[in-house]
Amino acid sequence: MTKPVEGLNVDIDVHHKPEGLSDRIAFGFVKMLRFFADRFFAKRYGHRAVVLETVAAVPGMVGGLLQHLKALRRIRDDQGWIRTLLDEAENERMHLMTFIQIAQPNLFERIVIMVTQAIFYNCYFFLYLFAPRTAHRVVGYFEEEAVISYTQYLAEIDAGRHDNVPAPQIAIDYWDLPHNARLRDVILVVREDEAGHRDVNHAYADQLTRKPRDKAQVA
Repeated sequence: MTKPVEGLNVDIDVHHKPEGLSDRIAFGFVKMLRFFADRFFAKRYGHRAVVLETVAAVPGMVGGLLQHLKALRRIRDDQGWIRTLLDEAENERMHLMTFIQIAQPNLFERIVIMVTQAIFYNCYFFLYLFAPRTAHRVVGYFEEEAVISYTQYLAEIDAGRHDNVPAPQIAIDYWDLPHNARLRDVILVVREDEAGHRDVNHAYADQLTRKPRDKAQVA
């Protein structure tokens, strides 16, 4: 029998303490989103994941686009920001494709997805355009909450309150999981992805916090 996916190291306790007004606004915004998500989805973590990943796939694409345009305008190297952000967007899209197969959202939930994405895209675009540091901090806090949500999802599965169904083939192919992988294995690798995005976006926000003379051609 193929050994299940285990041993993925994720520090679920990582939290960037808000420093200054920008961080507090970002943190408060994410906590507000978390409040509504908790009320709307309760413990339906599969459906929560679908909407979460719909939103999570937006920032990387927006950031990559605006960083690309900025690099062209300033005729300078992007130091890998564009590729990192676009890879993040693709990774989050694969999360969405995976959980759509698991949760099978109904028509109403699909409408919620479309409306949420439309609103969030426009809001995030202008936020990144005028305040990229805050935008990256929003994503960092958003991913902190994602790590917590997926940890809770794992606890529900381990407690037997959610079925540990077979992993969708799309997830097995994308993460190169064992052929007999289950939902729990998928959540482990997704949570690891989210922790990586959390750390990258907090690091980018920290770089943008530095005084201009301390930056080495960062955004």
